[in-house]
Amino acid sequence: MKTREVKIINQGLEDEMEVWGFRPCLWKRVLVGVGAVCSGGLLLLLLYWLPEWGVKGTCTHSSLRDAHTLLLRTTDEFKQWFRAKVHVMSAPGKKPFDCLDLQTTTQLPNGDGDHGVGAVREEHHGTFRQLHQIHYFTHHSTKYFWNEMIQNFEIYKGLEDVEVSCASIHSDHSPGLSKTLQDYRRLFFGENEIAVRVPSLFKLLIKEVLNPFYIFQLFSVILWSAEDYYYYATAIVFMSTISIATSLYTIKKQYVMLHDMVAAHSVVRVSVSRGSKDVEQAMSTELVPGDVIIIPTNGMVMPCDAVLVHGTCIVNESMLTGESVPVTKTSLPSSGEEAARSFNTEEHKRYTLFCGTHVIQTRFYAGELVEAVVVRTGFSTEKGQLVRSILHPKPTDFKLYHDAYLFLLCLVGVAGIGFIYTIILSIMNKVPTKTIIIESLDIITITVPPALPAAMTAGIVYAQRRLKRVGIFCISPQRINVCGQLNLVCFDKTGTLTEDGLDMWGVQTAEGGRFSPPEADAAKESLVNSEFVACMATCHSLTKIEGELSGDPLDLKMFSATGWILEEPTEEETALHNPIMPTVVRPPKQSLPEADPNNPLTHNMSCEIGIVRQFPFSSTLQRMSVVIRRLGEKHMNAYLKGAPEVVASLCKPHTVPQSFTETLETYTRQGFRVIALAHRQLESKLSWHKVQSLSRDLIETNMEFLGLIIMQNKIKEETAGVLLELRQANIRTLMVTGDNMLTAISVARDCGMVRAHEKVIIADAVPPKDFHPASITWHYTENPAQTNTDNETVEVNLEHGVHDKSVTQQEPSYHFAVTGRAFAVITEYFPHLVQKLALRAIVFARMAPDQKTQLVEVLQSIDYMVGMCGDGANDCGALKRAHSGISLSELEASVASPFTSTTSNISCVPILIREGRAALITSFCVFKFMALYSIIQYLSVTLLYSILSNLGDFQFLFIDIAIILIIAFTMSLNPAWKELVWHRPPSSLISGRLLCSVLSQILTCLVFQVLAFLLVRQQSWYETWTPQSDACNVSSSSLSHSRNATSPHDHKNIKNYENTTLFYVSSFQYLAVAIIFSKGKPFRQPSYKNWPFMLSCISLYTFILLIMLYPVPAIDSFLEIVCVPHDWRVTLVIIVIVNAAVSFMLEILILDIILRRLDFRCDQAVTRPTEPLSADAPQEVNDRWGSSFISWLFCRRNKPPRACYMHLALELLDNADWPPRPSTVTYASNLPSHISDPL
Repeated sequence: MKTREVKIINQGLEDEMEVWGFRPCLWKRVLVGVGAVCSGGLLLLLLYWLPEWGVKGTCTHSSLRDAHTLLLRTTDEFKQWFRAKVHVMSAPGKKPFDCLDLQTTTQLPNGDGDHGVGAVREEHHGTFRQLHQIHYFTHHSTKYFWNEMIQNFEIYKGLEDVEVSCASIHSDHSPGLSKTLQDYRRLFFGENEIAVRVPSLFKLLIKEVLNPFYIFQLFSVILWSAEDYYYYATAIVFMSTISIATSLYTIKKQYVMLHDMVAAHSVVRVSVSRGSKDVEQAMSTELVPGDVIIIPTNGMVMPCDAVLVHGTCIVNESMLTGESVPVTKTSLPSSGEEAARSFNTEEHKRYTLFCGTHVIQTRFYAGELVEAVVVRTGFSTEKGQLVRSILHPKPTDFKLYHDAYLFLLCLVGVAGIGFIYTIILSIMNKVPTKTIIIESLDIITITVPPALPAAMTAGIVYAQRRLKRVGIFCISPQRINVCGQLNLVCFDKTGTLTEDGLDMWGVQTAEGGRFSPPEADAAKESLVNSEFVACMATCHSLTKIEGELSGDPLDLKMFSATGWILEEPTEEETALHNPIMPTVVRPPKQSLPEADPNNPLTHNMSCEIGIVRQFPFSSTLQRMSVVIRRLGEKHMNAYLKGAPEVVASLCKPHTVPQSFTETLETYTRQGFRVIALAHRQLESKLSWHKVQSLSRDLIETNMEFLGLIIMQNKIKEETAGVLLELRQANIRTLMVTGDNMLTAISVARDCGMVRAHEKVIIADAVPPKDFHPASITWHYTENPAQTNTDNETVEVNLEHGVHDKSVTQQEPSYHFAVTGRAFAVITEYFPHLVQKLALRAIVFARMAPDQKTQLVEVLQSIDYMVGMCGDGANDCGALKRAHSGISLSELEASVASPFTSTTSNISCVPILIREGRAALITSFCVFKFMALYSIIQYLSVTLLYSILSNLGDFQFLFIDIAIILIIAFTMSLNPAWKELVWHRPPSSLISGRLLCSVLSQILTCLVFQVLAFLLVRQQSWYETWTPQSDACNVSSSSLSHSRNATSPHDHKNIKNYENTTLFYVSSFQYLAVAIIFSKGKPFRQPSYKNWPFMLSCISLYTFILLIMLYPVPAIDSFLEIVCVPHDWRVTLVIIVIVNAAVSFMLEILILDIILRRLDFRCDQAVTRPTEPLSADAPQEVNDRWGSSFISWLFCRRNKPPRACYMHLALELLDNADWPPRPSTVTYASNLPSHISDPL
């Protein structure tokens, strides 16, 4: 075996990691100890910050099996390192679901031996033949156990590990576990609790203080103290203490909030079945996978993930999904095709009660308990995994932070130059060694600004507060910046683009294979006794909670349209009658047709219907069904409701009207939501108990088609306006829905997502069948407005902020529409077409929840920054996967997505993008300002070092506290601009315009500081300053003729003319660059609307101008400023004004107007074909020349666009065969797909 082996754990999963094994090495530890002593503990700090160095520096490689320490590295783009200690435990078996090797074996119903932990302690009594030593380690609240078979570590999640079928859960696991076997499994799965340990303040303090930033500050404070800069050092210590205290308070508060949220219902008393119908009370922390718990009648908050094996539950899953509508959970199928499949919580979630969800009430039958088998516990549960993701979040993948570190490295490089310069200059001037060391190190502390991290996060904090005020809550603040880069937003349809509730438009029944005329009122007398209305009244998941009907809005609307009454029996009634129907529906008495005088009870009895069994709606199957029995009838009936295409496929062909497809298209093209109903009479021999165990596949077949329910799904008022705003801002929008394709296309047209002149091409893909390869048929839908249909492109004028008011952009005038089934086929058989379709697709219909997530990943793979907006119910995966997920929910914080909006429409999307853009630009502004601040101070100090001087303690204090701190935090307060503009803010600090901006300002500041520095030395009154000097009152004739460099009168030499001059000039430079960099339009409100910032700037300008023109002795003494003649003060004012004017001209005129305009034209040239220049357009010639120059300057000449989707769009513009022609078919083959002749 190789000693340097590397294994992969969690392969294929989101938290996939590489793992190496290590054993302690004595000589390495000794060396590290010596190094730590010699470096004063700095080596230990370095090894703490870099875990891979820490492990490799103290251990040697070994096999994983023999390892004492493990080194883990994530395989994602972040490549994070972790270290973990290997522990050993003794257990009577190797795996939690192993059959135990016992001397006295008691076989349990689930196949495991009847002994556990209790017997481990009695090994000397001979209970177990041997104990196994099991190696394991814990990482991010998850235990990994060593598996000898695969020679790797693995996770035990729960019952799914043994790939148990649904049928065997009923047969093998439903009796429950013995106490000893429960104890044995707890060795592996641990206590059933999601333990959020709140760290002590001391631990948090140590972790915070050991941050590299604070260590650097500690180093700076020691250095400043050595230079006797006590006041400044004390101020930094004070600021750092406040910063650490605030940070500790925030972190501690977050831990406490999370702990309270998790612990609220995590430990409860539960009833556990121990086999042979023995039920005992136990604490929920004792539960393990395989236990059987009894759900009480009045409900409970689930302490684990469990699958229902008996009974039905009404559950509120808002904690998980953000959807407050209660859902019905039914028992797991015990027979049929579905029962033979392996149990999976995702696939069988309609039977699974998830941890943290609230069971409102249970439905049970006489003599039977509502039972559920525990499948997952602790951090393996759905809730546990969500808590883990909050406790151990992934780093934010955003270029800004990566570039910030690169920029800081550049500053360190600049500091290195100053470091060498200071050493050489000091040696030449024969400065003492101690002074050389202190002053050269001081240059480094000046160049890297200590307040940078706090200032960078200020913009995000302010944006989060503004979002909270408009009802948008955020659990991941770093993602606010990411929102500023979104260029594509996916929208769910129902409840997001359209109203949540549906209005009943009418019904159209079918009899004898023909449709009857549509009826507006389903409650009319002639339909009361029909199977159609009976299906409407029973095929739903409604329940009464505190006397009020509750459930899916569609079901509520459908049921209320019938006018029927729903009644649920009390617990006493259920116990008295066996078997009694759990739910009964009946029409109101006044709606009943006239009774037969000979048998007055007949109609009344036949109209009362009991719901015997319910198969809940499945978004994967796109249908739901119920089994019912009419009062007085011996046989039962099955009713089915679902997507028309699905229902029709399950019906007898002769019962489906021939005009079904045409009728359905007629309604869906108008944007109606259409639901089909079907009916089937079951065999009379079927008993109530037999129905409870039947699979839905056996019931949902050979149905008789009943007709269509037509519902109107109105578009929300705000939808069209928001979509128009996003399109004008160059943000692409598309619809991802579970609804019918034609309905979705109609809604897309009505809300403006698809414009009047644009064609929609449906890609209808079918998998291979009977030796025919997979194929895609391209259907062109009818265009309501037949304009521009013959042209491939259409000219569109778009408004876009500060650029030209009308920029003509050629844009393809077609879109694709894809169904979930077609999407699956194309992904599997036409992978080369997936990205091409994703580039122009606008409607994705009949999409399953996992397909929505898959689509988001496809869009991200072609470099789109993807936002997702949905109601949180079926979109959880997509909301989490997107760069920015926005859940429309009434809850303040839903773990379903990073952002939750309490506003029930999509108006929150542009608000979030605007705030994201404002926060992003604020981060750029603050970073540029802090970089300039450190460089300006660096220039001042470097110039003063040349005369063996420096800035004074209180000068540093005034600059850093009064100017920088106040300005940095108030310049972040600019609110977002009121509208979205065409172009997005840059995502990178390392971009041409930003670098030009920073470098031009650095050069300007350098020129004016050097100018002032040299000019003051050329003044007629200039002399070597001494305490006796009085330049303000000395005449030019009596001045000393000495022109030598200032010689120090004390060891610091702070007071001199150069120092005073540079202090004044640099103070104004800080304020000038703050105002210049505090950008307003087009992403933020103008700075003059930010009154704290403007007030701070005006106050500081006034104060510095006053002390410069009208010196105050007390202030001069405090800041160690010397008196200079009034003429020189006026000269300084002129220098400062010219400096500010030049800085403004460079930033506003050259960078903001010329460069942005030419850079934008470069982008336009990339995204559209070259057009011939007109002879009478000199401005266009100049712009084209300018664009070429900018392209050359920024190394962009002849380079393809960086974003994959832009590159793909350029390729498709030149492809004459794209899009495919109407009614052509593309076949899958080993060779590139070919397009056949038209059908």
